[in-house]
Amino acid sequence: MNCYTNLSKWTFAGILASLLFLAGCAGLGSMEKEIEAMGLEASPDPLIVRGGQVELEVTGQFPAKYFGKKVSIEATPVLSWEGGSASFESQGFQGEDAAGNFTVVPFESGKAFSYTSSVPFDPAMEDAAELAVVISGTQGNKSATFDPYVIGGGVITTPLWVQSDDQFIPIEDNFQRVITYTEEVIVNYRVNSSSVRSSELRDADWKSLQNLLQLSIDADSVTITGARIEAYASPEGEITLNEDLASDRANSAAASVTREMKRKKLTADEAFYNLVPKGEDWLGFKSLMQASDVEDKNLILRVLEMYSDKDQREEEIRSIAKTYREIEKEILPALRRSQVVVSYDVEGYTDAELKDYSFSMPDSLNVEELLYAATLFEDLSDKLMIYQSAARVYVSDFRGYNNAGWCLAKMGRMNQAMEMFQQALELERNKAVVNNVAALTRQNGDIDGAMKLLNEAAGAGPEVGYNKGIILIQKGDYASAISNMGRVSTVNLALAKMLNGDASGAKTALENASDDSAVANYVMAVVCARLNDSAGAKKYLSEALAKDPDLREKAGKDLEFRNMRDVINL
Repeated sequence: MNCYTNLSKWTFAGILASLLFLAGCAGLGSMEKEIEAMGLEASPDPLIVRGGQVELEVTGQFPAKYFGKKVSIEATPVLSWEGGSASFESQGFQGEDAAGNFTVVPFESGKAFSYTSSVPFDPAMEDAAELAVVISGTQGNKSATFDPYVIGGGVITTPLWVQSDDQFIPIEDNFQRVITYTEEVIVNYRVNSSSVRSSELRDADWKSLQNLLQLSIDADSVTITGARIEAYASPEGEITLNEDLASDRANSAAASVTREMKRKKLTADEAFYNLVPKGEDWLGFKSLMQASDVEDKNLILRVLEMYSDKDQREEEIRSIAKTYREIEKEILPALRRSQVVVSYDVEGYTDAELKDYSFSMPDSLNVEELLYAATLFEDLSDKLMIYQSAARVYVSDFRGYNNAGWCLAKMGRMNQAMEMFQQALELERNKAVVNNVAALTRQNGDIDGAMKLLNEAAGAGPEVGYNKGIILIQKGDYASAISNMGRVSTVNLALAKMLNGDASGAKTALENASDDSAVANYVMAVVCARLNDSAGAKKYLSEALAKDPDLREKAGKDLEFRNMRDVINL
């Protein structure tokens, strides 16, 4: 009996306590006391800057019979640090009988919730920041503000390690040390003859050939390499005769060139010549007729083209030529010819000469020689001087300006580089130049303008994709950054891989980067921390601090190392 009595007392007391709790949970005070029952969680934890924003997701669950029917609350996540704070967007909830437009929370069943928001990043957030939910509520005429409920702290700023290693594109030269030229000579013949008349060897074009042969003797840089001879007959002759005649004319022209070369003590073997007898020149006849002042020329050509039989056509041409003297005296004689095209090579300056002349007398070099000469120097100052000379001497060629800008950018003189790139762009909207302007536009803070320019520069080279990747890291689109950057191994590629969840890939990229800078070592330390490799984190962080002691303060508050501070001595 006593045992039953005691049991009944305890059972009654438990029921009474539960009823009191449930009744109390209808009020703001009890809701604050039982706030842990909501299971508030922040994600990510710690927070992380992404694309210049700190993004937050808060999840939780209002338990059954927790949220008073006449209660309304506003919950505001607040990130606070010494000297400042930032409030995320507020979220409102209300009971079933409360007035307002907030999200309704059923009393009997409760309600799960998820909330996302973001605030602009402030560098001070990294330093001992605290994330808390501040709740203010009303119930009838009563109002209350809950004590801040801490759900996280600090902001990871690893994405801000993005490096300004934008890639600039120099424009290649079109330099050729050996350039091939041609000299053309026309040898005309009498009707049905293949003999070269002496008068032909006194014409201006033959004298030009003689001068070329002499030049090849006087100048070591000039070499005669061969001759192509196309020989023709006029189309009024018999087909077989014309074919043989064209062949004979090709041979006679070659013989004349050979004799001229022998006089200069130059040799020409059989391989020197490419003889191409063409036979009758019907196409040439039509061309000269169309360009002539012959009366009824169009009618004449239409009539001649009606003849499918070449013999008939030849006979008709002979007949027409007797009527139209211009055809007989001017057009047909011009078709009885050999076209001699002599090829010769001119070898340009040696590298040593180009290096000398590019400094001592740049005005004497053509633009291709100047642009090539700059590539013979390793020192950026030397390259810059030559490219500036190219821009001065060849003011309408954009390449000198662009390449001077490339040198200045490599030297860290970005304002001067931009001036040069802009001048190049005014001369020609070349995609490589657009890429270079885009790179400096990004460095000046206009990432949207830079991306627009890079889209225009598509196709200029892999540098464009890499530069896009830098912007995409800044925007927080890490997967796209990786795909744009290609296979180049840099700190930025490693950073993108790590932020995209591939810490192992990031480590491989850094190992292949051949970058032993303080920044590279620091980022490797972060990668190791994410791989739970405390020994590696300690090793690389020590190397980073040895190279740049100023990084110690950064490392001391960097939440990437929050779980291994004792191990790495921070």
